[in-house]
This record gives sequence, C-alpha cells and structure tokens, in this order.
Amino acid sequence: MKKQENEVRKIFIKIRMNDEELKQVKKKQQQTTERSLSEYIRNVSMQKPVTVKYRNQSADDFLKQMLELKKELNGIGNNFNQAVHKLHILDKIPEFRFWIQHYDGLQKSLVSKVEEIKLKVSQFYEQWLQK
Repeated sequence: MKKQENEVRKIFIKIRMNDEELKQVKKKQQQTTERSLSEYIRNVSMQKPVTVKYRNQSADDFLKQMLELKKELNGIGNNFNQAVHKLHILDKIPEFRFWIQHYDGLQKSLVSKVEEIKLKVSQFYEQWLQK
C-alpha cells in the first residue's frame, strides 16, 4: 500500500504530554533528518525507519582507520623489537654487529614514530568524544 506524497491527512490524533516528555520527544526529533515533529512521531509510531544524524561521518571514519592503523603499527613494532633482540643474541658473530647497529637505529626511529602516532590518535579521540 503506497502513500501518495500529496495525500491530505484529515484525521487528527491528540496525545497529552508533560513539558519534560515533550522536550525529550523534540530533542530526539532534532537528532534525526525529520523536519517536522508530526512526521517524526508518525514514522516512529508506524515503526518506519528514522535516519539519525551523526556528528561528523568523515571524522568517525578517519578515527576508525587511525585506530586500526595504531593496532597494526603496534604489531609491527613488537615484531621489529623481537627481531632486534634476536640479533643481539648473535652479537658474538662479527658479520651481525653491523646489522645490530643498523637495526638498533631503525628500531628507535620506528618506536618513536609509533608513539607519536599513538599520541596524535589519542588526542584526536579525546577531542572527538567531547563534541
């Protein structure tokens, strides 16, 4: 049963609310894309879908990606640390001394960058939560 857009609604339904209830209903309606309170109440009462507005979808998507990146970087950093520790075990072999010195510097650089990214993601997340 499809409803025409220009259909005249001639039935009027009254409901009683106190001020607090009305305030709550209006607040919920304002968080959706419904323009009028009547349309919102009609859709909710008929169990039709109501589109809820989001804070900032692009910021939500960015934050989700950054949190996933943070997890991946932590994993890479842990693997790198394990590899450097294994190289230290081979310190007695002269050929590996060069590799140990080289990868020690890379490890410190990687750990520093990972910590910097984690700090920035945490700061962004805190700002996002406050909005």
